[in-house]
Amino acid sequence: VNHNMDNYFMGGGGAVAQWVGPRSCSPVGLGFDKDSIFFQDGVRRIDFILSYTDDNAKDWKKKQEWREAFEANLKKEGMELELSESDERGPYFVKIHAPWEVLVKYADMLKVKVPFMPSDFPSSRRSKVEWLLKPFRLPEHIMNPEPDCFTTTFDKERIDFFPIQDQDTFFPPSTRNRIVYHILSRCSYSNRDGSEKERKGIKQLLSNGTYTAAFPLHDCRYWLRDECSESERYSLYHHWARFLSFYKEQPLDLVRKYYGEKIGLYFAWLGFYTEMLVGAAVVGLICFLFGVFTYKNNIWSKEICDPTIGGSIVMCPLCDVNCTYWKLSSTCASSWQSHLFDNSATVFFAIFMGIWVTLFLEFWKRRQAQLGYEWDLVDFEEEQQLLQLRPEYEMKCKHRRRNPITQEMEPYMPITSKFARTCLSSATVLFWVALIIACIIGVIAYRLAAYAAFAKIMKDSPTSQLQFVGPLITPQLATSITASFLNFIIIMILNVVYERVAIWITDKEIPKTHMEYENRLTMKMFLFQFVNFYSACFYVAFFKGKFVGYPGHYTYMFGGWRKLRNEECAPGGCLMELTTQLVIIMVGKQLCGNIQEVLLPWLRNLWGRHKAHSPGSIYCRWEQDHDLQALSQLGLFYEYLEMVIQFGFITLFVASFPLAPLLALFNNIVEVRVDAWKFTTQLRRPVAAKAHSIGAWEEILNGVAVLSVVTNAFIVAFTSDMIPRLVYYYVYRPGDAPTMEGYIANSLSIFKISDFPPNDTSIRSEKPAWFKSSVTICRYRDYRYPPGHENQYSHSLQFWHILAAKLAFIIIMEHVVFIVKFFVAWMIPDIPEEVTARIKRERYHTQKKLHHYELEKLRLQLSEGSTPFHSEISPPRVPLPGYDSRYGG
Repeated sequence: VNHNMDNYFMGGGGAVAQWVGPRSCSPVGLGFDKDSIFFQDGVRRIDFILSYTDDNAKDWKKKQEWREAFEANLKKEGMELELSESDERGPYFVKIHAPWEVLVKYADMLKVKVPFMPSDFPSSRRSKVEWLLKPFRLPEHIMNPEPDCFTTTFDKERIDFFPIQDQDTFFPPSTRNRIVYHILSRCSYSNRDGSEKERKGIKQLLSNGTYTAAFPLHDCRYWLRDECSESERYSLYHHWARFLSFYKEQPLDLVRKYYGEKIGLYFAWLGFYTEMLVGAAVVGLICFLFGVFTYKNNIWSKEICDPTIGGSIVMCPLCDVNCTYWKLSSTCASSWQSHLFDNSATVFFAIFMGIWVTLFLEFWKRRQAQLGYEWDLVDFEEEQQLLQLRPEYEMKCKHRRRNPITQEMEPYMPITSKFARTCLSSATVLFWVALIIACIIGVIAYRLAAYAAFAKIMKDSPTSQLQFVGPLITPQLATSITASFLNFIIIMILNVVYERVAIWITDKEIPKTHMEYENRLTMKMFLFQFVNFYSACFYVAFFKGKFVGYPGHYTYMFGGWRKLRNEECAPGGCLMELTTQLVIIMVGKQLCGNIQEVLLPWLRNLWGRHKAHSPGSIYCRWEQDHDLQALSQLGLFYEYLEMVIQFGFITLFVASFPLAPLLALFNNIVEVRVDAWKFTTQLRRPVAAKAHSIGAWEEILNGVAVLSVVTNAFIVAFTSDMIPRLVYYYVYRPGDAPTMEGYIANSLSIFKISDFPPNDTSIRSEKPAWFKSSVTICRYRDYRYPPGHENQYSHSLQFWHILAAKLAFIIIMEHVVFIVKFFVAWMIPDIPEEVTARIKRERYHTQKKLHHYELEKLRLQLSEGSTPFHSEISPPRVPLPGYDSRYGG
């Protein structure tokens, strides 16, 4: 049987596609090529680079001994090394090549999947509107850089089962550098005489300065195609990383082939999230336009602006010292603005977003399952990762016990040590969460003090006389904007500090596997970021204006001794202020994030090239990549975090700002290309890593989706004025005419000025020029009985009616949305039928081919007389590696 197939016959129209690996050529005979990715013999490919410098530090001799021991042990593993020096100033470079024997050994150990035959599954039918999508498509060789093949786990004992044409190209560069990094991370560098404890791993050598960098090479310059390599980096830049390609689809298969499945999944998720935002953005824009088109039908705003209604209503002072009486008509402009977001479409949009987030998560599961099959992640299970312990865990855990499955001795951490480390980690996280809450309380105290200061400054300010913007510049607006900016600055400062703390306490926990390490770090960082970014919005949405009291008996923060009176909402509610807070934090974070992602790597690379090399000089491929920035330990983590925080803004508080999905859509269109540009042009090539999903982020997204239903129900009920207006319309409006006239007067309670306590500062505050002695009452926002009533200043029956209506609305909305969510999730299967069929078909072919392979091998042995078997003995049926009976076949 000829297992080295020359051609693959692809299904469909009978077209023939030759199975070849990536092209390569040798610079031998052409002189030394500065852009070469080969050893000096021009044959052996450079799989990894280690760099170091000969500094004059006191421990340089120790570092040299460690390097010699490390490189000697690498050679014992079968690796081939070559030393290259940059120049008299530059570092030394150790080039590493993994020969075929090493690749075969570790591909078998790491369960690498390789193709063994072309797929015979019919290709998906093209859409009838394909011609409309043609401008958004990329060339076929970019979208599908490899033929569609069935794959199975590589087995070195059955090496002739696989169609190996060229040993140098059978394993793609991403697989090669993953194998090499696996060896580097576990290679020892202890002294040969055993005089010191065992030390291992390239991470430790990088942290102690023995090596300055460790990275795989890019295959070419991003702006220039190289005929001696695959030039996949050039293709990615030309078709994906340029901003002019923002409307094009992403070449996800090529991204996965070049960077690995983990980074490929991030860009797949980001692209899918951006596509799903289109529907939410359109509906949000329609709801906003509804507020614009019904702008002039806003009866309550007309009453506020009416000189005979709002102009005649005297409001009680909003603070104790520098505030005075004011007329309701002074909030005319803000009441009109509030209607743009606080209207009947708000309820519809809150319910729609609760269903949209379910559709997003369910359709992503299907997309992830499809990618899992296409990228050979179906059999990539947690158990395979659990077998790969972190080198730090192996070094620091000195206790050993027998694994009940493998019956081999393995390191473990005693329960007492694990408990102590968990307590330390939990206490540190709680301390930092408490620190954030303390900072938020400080910002709230600033708001209370600043309002009085702004009220005093703006009382006779010339800005109030400006023709258009004068009515908009109020103490409330100034306080809200400055407090939002102050909160944003605190958020960014705490982020920088907490990042180091989170890494430190996660390292102290000594997680067993890389996946466990990432999940623990993810949960710590997100908990911190959740409190950091959302606490101010939660305060405005659910606490501001809820515990105020009433004139003469106000509620004070820290008690009455500090004279910091709790804030009140404007007559139109706190929704507009929540919108302001949301826009400043959300837009500010996105702008800072994008600028930081573009400018910082570019400036660092520019400065690094300027220091290392003279202008205009041409230097080697490994020198070029060495001058680029390395992807940090939290590089991909922060990309996810940025998007998940944004996801929280457009779901948790979307009822207050329907345009949030539209802003997120515009940001993400830029974000995809910025991240692509950064990975392709500004960063060293990261080590390819596998991942079967987006990890802990999926659970976090599910949690945010559930919480968003609750928060939006509470925002509509308690932050907006929707429920009080409905109760007035159906229960308390005068007469039978369907109108909202009289709502403003009904929503404001009456207070008799003479009932202020003698020591109240409101009595001594400076009165405005229009205030006359005939004014005996002032109004405040609440539902309380008027003076003279037997229950004066206590909550009226209307207050309890409104509260009951709010609670009923929350219960009804939550149940409706949750029922629809669960129904939608039940209706949409997590794995598409086509993917299930393909998995079954692939496993059937794998088992069939392996059976035939073993049969032919046994027949060949019998014919040669090398095995003393009788001809009547049937060959054993070889089970499929990783076979799962749930999928049939």
